[in-house]
Amino acid sequence: MKDVLKNIHFQPAQILALGFFGLIIVGTTLLNLPIASNDGQSIGFINALFTSTSAVCVTGLVIANSMEQWTLFGKVVIIILIQIGGLGIMTLATTFFLLMGRKIGLKERLVIQEALNQNKISGVVRLTRNIIFGTLFMEGIGALILMFNFFPDYTFIEALGLGIFHSISAFCNAGFDVLSYSSLSPYVHNWPVNLTVSGLIILGGLGFTVWHDVIDTTRETFRKKRHHGFWFHRLGLHTKIVLVLTATLLFAGFVLFFLLEMNNPGTMQDYTWSQKILASIFQSVTTRTAGFNTIALDQMTDGSKFITIILMFIGGSPAGTAGGIKTVTLGVLFFSVISTIRSREETEAFNRRIPEDIIKRSLAIIMISLGVVISVTIILTITESQTFLDAAFEAVSAFATVGLSLGITGELSTIGKIVIAMTMFIGRLGPMTLAVAMAIRYDHKKVSVRKPSERVMVG
Repeated sequence: MKDVLKNIHFQPAQILALGFFGLIIVGTTLLNLPIASNDGQSIGFINALFTSTSAVCVTGLVIANSMEQWTLFGKVVIIILIQIGGLGIMTLATTFFLLMGRKIGLKERLVIQEALNQNKISGVVRLTRNIIFGTLFMEGIGALILMFNFFPDYTFIEALGLGIFHSISAFCNAGFDVLSYSSLSPYVHNWPVNLTVSGLIILGGLGFTVWHDVIDTTRETFRKKRHHGFWFHRLGLHTKIVLVLTATLLFAGFVLFFLLEMNNPGTMQDYTWSQKILASIFQSVTTRTAGFNTIALDQMTDGSKFITIILMFIGGSPAGTAGGIKTVTLGVLFFSVISTIRSREETEAFNRRIPEDIIKRSLAIIMISLGVVISVTIILTITESQTFLDAAFEAVSAFATVGLSLGITGELSTIGKIVIAMTMFIGRLGPMTLAVAMAIRYDHKKVSVRKPSERVMVG
């Protein structure tokens, strides 16, 4: 038996998948305990599995109101699962090894590289260390601001706990809340709460690699006293695509939500102009895989629901806490289309050439993602008594690990809960990572023989 185990070699993607699965099982066991529920009864294995998966995959879809369902023990378990799931198992494991003085070997570095979606192995340990310090700093600042805004409505200890919980949940793009039945709706007009939560969501969704690049470039710009144009020029191509697309999507979402909902009696009709602007900003941000809401989602116009589905599907950026196909994936295909229209042989963006393997990977991610979302939507329309739009909304929300819902999550059948849980797991790992983890490689040798080419008609 020992010889058999020695011969088993897991790929980095397989280690990540097993690590997340193991964490989900641990969370399921803890949340299934009677001590985790306020009524003193076990919530049931399937419901515990669903909640644990939602927390580890930083989604935020829930089958019961988190404020009433869970005891302090249950809420602590959930927020720990969110923190580990958001930062990644290997990030925390690496930090533990560093604190213990253990050397990080090549195999661990390869897994970290896969977990953080890095193109090269050098510098991954330093990046991991910066991620931990940066995360704790951001979450700490967010928790303090939220605590002072919650304090008038709660005791100091309660406000502190709520501040910490929602700061971690927001930064990890989880969307879990323990405030009310309607997420952050009681604070829909509170600028500090909305802007703080929005800021944490954006920072978590940008990706840790972007942090690293922006900070280093900013330091270099000030140290060498360069002009402001040097800063953007010096940024890496990945960072440029992330920043430009993130800003574009946030602005476009804000404008569309404002126009579609400003006169909707079910959402913003009775708001002042400033309140409509704030609500539209928050709605644009939260669709980037965060899962909080300040307006009634089920009362939105069909146009807003469709825009939400699109923004959820795109999601945040690689190497962060957000889900979706990621902004860079969309950006790569966008620049590929532009280069094709311009009759360029190679794809270019910001005076840089994008390798063909990246384009193929982006196309594969989008096709696999569409396949998963379409399949889950069809299954939900069969197993659940819901409209196609509601089913599609739930499917995309689960896959993109967003957590927004039109109110059907609590009504899901057992089959529906299992399907959504599996979808969240696929979305958190990433379709390509899971595909690689499940792939069986028969031959590792590269084949030098090229097949004959033949043109086909497209378009």
